[in-house]
Amino acid sequence: MTSSPLTVPRVVIAAPASGHGKTTIATGIIKALTGRGFTVAPFKVGPDYIDPGYHSLAAGRTGRNLDPYLVGTERIAPLFAHGAAGADLAVIEGVMGLYDGATGEGELASTAQVAKLLDAPVLFVVDAAAQGRSVAALVHGFRAFDPAVRIAGVILNRVGSENHRNILTEALDELGVPVLGALRRDAAVANPSRHLGLVPVAERRAESVAAVDALGALVDVGVQLDEVYRLARSAPPLDVVAWDAAEEIGRGRGARPRPRIAIASGPAFTFSYAENAELLAAAGAEVCPFDPLHDEALPERIGGLVIGGGFPEVYAPELAANDALRENVSEFARLGGAIAAECAGLLYLGKSLDGLPMCGVVDAEAVMTDRLTLGYRHAVAASESVLAAAGTRVSGHEFHRTVVSPSAGSPPAWHWRRNGGAVTEGFAGSRIHASYLHLHWAGAPSIARRLVESCGVV
Repeated sequence: MTSSPLTVPRVVIAAPASGHGKTTIATGIIKALTGRGFTVAPFKVGPDYIDPGYHSLAAGRTGRNLDPYLVGTERIAPLFAHGAAGADLAVIEGVMGLYDGATGEGELASTAQVAKLLDAPVLFVVDAAAQGRSVAALVHGFRAFDPAVRIAGVILNRVGSENHRNILTEALDELGVPVLGALRRDAAVANPSRHLGLVPVAERRAESVAAVDALGALVDVGVQLDEVYRLARSAPPLDVVAWDAAEEIGRGRGARPRPRIAIASGPAFTFSYAENAELLAAAGAEVCPFDPLHDEALPERIGGLVIGGGFPEVYAPELAANDALRENVSEFARLGGAIAAECAGLLYLGKSLDGLPMCGVVDAEAVMTDRLTLGYRHAVAASESVLAAAGTRVSGHEFHRTVVSPSAGSPPAWHWRRNGGAVTEGFAGSRIHASYLHLHWAGAPSIARRLVESCGVV
């Protein structure tokens, strides 16, 4: 396929560090512009699953991730073009600080790298609560660090007073960096947090709607949205071919029956990339969502089961109480159904979670701890499974506060290196793959095709 110019206006929302208010500003801008009649395509840099839920709620459109580590730098612009199709503009929320990315790998997976790959201007959010004229030194330093990153405007967050705003604005005027908005602290837009970030939208829908509405109203008053749109329009055309799931998958299943694959959803299993389901469909599957908290049986006539990430430890009593579904999942496994699970899915398939019974498909027990395991991983498939052939190389992300004992089965799922040592992790077999490692299947499309090809009707 030949590339064509993509002219979607776009802006990246970045900050000096985590905690400056990127999600507040990005979600508020998305909501406010949507309220003005724009079709906004929302994106999040990095492996975050939760922020895109708030973006989706604000935009009325699927929030998507852009992560060079997980999918490769070459797929960032194509995935962006895919997700931005039909939009009037795109808002891309960054991750951590502007230049923070994969540890020890330079700019890889940073907001700065994504901004450069998309040739997008950066709107810099600064928590100015304890700053005066020093804000200019801060912005100057970030702007000078990599001249290829175009910091084109600033939004001041947590401004104390009108006089405080004037001090900050005058300092930034000396740099020639325009201030496109200033927000005061507002309790109406606070969102509860959990050990891995914000509480997912699916867990508190009504409160999330109210918070997003408040954010939109706050930004509509405190940010110069016309100038934000003008800034987004300054992004030049991108010469790119939009990502296409069917093109990535290649030749499908032909005339064979279309397998049905159940995907766990609902409040306990909210972590999933939109492209994963799109790849399954492109590979010939019928995707069937179900909610393990409420559904007492798996969807009918399925040949495959996908259980992604989330917070099952929060819902362990409810998951344990759904005896009928746990038994159904166990029976599906005994009959040879194809199962792929990651992180929360691994916990659900285990024998127990914090002492409460789970499905018993994987011979392991899990407990919640105070220790956070977090980071990108380059992994190699340790054995054959429904997800990957032995020796398959993938890039994934691990983050959890639980510990599974034993940490690996025989055969295991993955090998990788961490802190100079070898790690063997997860559980694999001819019909199952269960691991802590989160994968974005756009980075390894063969995963979806292999899973679909493994499915029969159980």
